[in-house]
Amino acid sequence: MRILAVDTATEACSAALYIDDEIIAEYQLAPREHTQLILQMVSSLLQQADISMSGLDALAFGRGPGSFTGVRIATGIVQGLAFASDLPVVPISTLASIAQRVAQDHQHKSVISAIDARMGEVYWGCYQLAENGLMTLRGSEQISAPEGLELTDTGTDWSGAGTAWGAYYEALSRTLGQQLNHSYADYLPDSRSIVQLAVFDYQQGLAVDAARAQPVYLRNNVAKKSTKKPDRY
Repeated sequence: MRILAVDTATEACSAALYIDDEIIAEYQLAPREHTQLILQMVSSLLQQADISMSGLDALAFGRGPGSFTGVRIATGIVQGLAFASDLPVVPISTLASIAQRVAQDHQHKSVISAIDARMGEVYWGCYQLAENGLMTLRGSEQISAPEGLELTDTGTDWSGAGTAWGAYYEALSRTLGQQLNHSYADYLPDSRSIVQLAVFDYQQGLAVDAARAQPVYLRNNVAKKSTKKPDRY
């Protein structure tokens, strides 16, 4: 299986290529340079692996939440590549990506991913480790004031990760109280973890065509109460 992933939702710009259980990736902190960098990263990875777009099975991308501009860049890039090469797309949550990174780096099983949404709000979601080694969303992803964070499992110690844990640490830690284990404010989404999550979703038949590969902003949707069951991520 061969899947290429990209992410530009935050300050980090990254791309990763999964080929038969091996991952090569590029990652750079480069605010305002995503448009210039991301296609260079894609080209570099394909050259390293000596394959073309036609040799891929699917594409994946960080669908948000995050910077509106950054999320739009990744969406546009992946849609263009998918249309041009007739490839399916696997959208992956940036919050899930952060949780997956923390689980792998620190062996934490319960992670609250929270990204600074500006204007006194945070994007957040509660994730717990499944038997397959992947972090799974419990409840739904939301946007709220830091004080609005709600645990899906009050009998568990949680770790926090993402930029909101730097911007709003006091408010978030008060909300969790003694159930906060560790926090990692420097964790951002990464295409390496995005492609790991995408492999599973692709195997489960969750890939979509290019036209249906849409961003998730959360803020725009906050006033719309959907009756649909939330996505796994």
